[in-house]
Amino acid sequence: MTGDTSIVAVLSGDLIGSSEAPPKDTEYAIKRILATAAAMEKWPGNGPTRFTRVRGDGWQFILSNPAYALRASLTVFAGLIGAKDLLHTRIAIGLGAANPIDGPDLSSASGAAFESSGHALDAMATSDRFAIAGKAVSPLHRAIIALAENHIGRWTPEQAEAAFIYLNTTDPTLKDIGQTLGISTQAAHSRVTGAGGQALRQAVKYWEDQRDLVPC
Repeated sequence: MTGDTSIVAVLSGDLIGSSEAPPKDTEYAIKRILATAAAMEKWPGNGPTRFTRVRGDGWQFILSNPAYALRASLTVFAGLIGAKDLLHTRIAIGLGAANPIDGPDLSSASGAAFESSGHALDAMATSDRFAIAGKAVSPLHRAIIALAENHIGRWTPEQAEAAFIYLNTTDPTLKDIGQTLGISTQAAHSRVTGAGGQALRQAVKYWEDQRDLVPC
């Protein structure tokens, strides 16, 4: 990102239970989030995510298209649960301005979006999974985040695995999901329905389509 201050979404997180887990568990989870963030660079209108590891079990990346904040958060969470036996994570979204970034990562990054994301993560309760903060955040943002968190709290690994695919920007069909996972279309439907996938996809699309949900 170059030039003047830009409006972005910053996702910050830390792994849950990493202090009690073997170091390899932390490494596997961080690598999974890294791979997921890297794939988001191909989302239409997005750019480099500049995934950066923070303080051992922490992580952070940026979305140059802030409208993707909800989709990205759900995708990161689904990627960890769906992979099975990986540590889970908390995710704090910061919406707002970011200054031009020098270098390949976020070690020198600054701006309101980074401050909001970091403060929101620090303020999260241990039972929370999602949080959102920023000057443009409205009650509607928080309501959608709360509903999304309610859904993900009930995901099984199989449901999360299907949701991870279903929430892609390409809008894969149930048949596509079945072929990818090697299961029937009916089984894919059962997993997506159990994950609340249809409602979550609708929420994601509304979030991305409505100007009042994206800071300007």
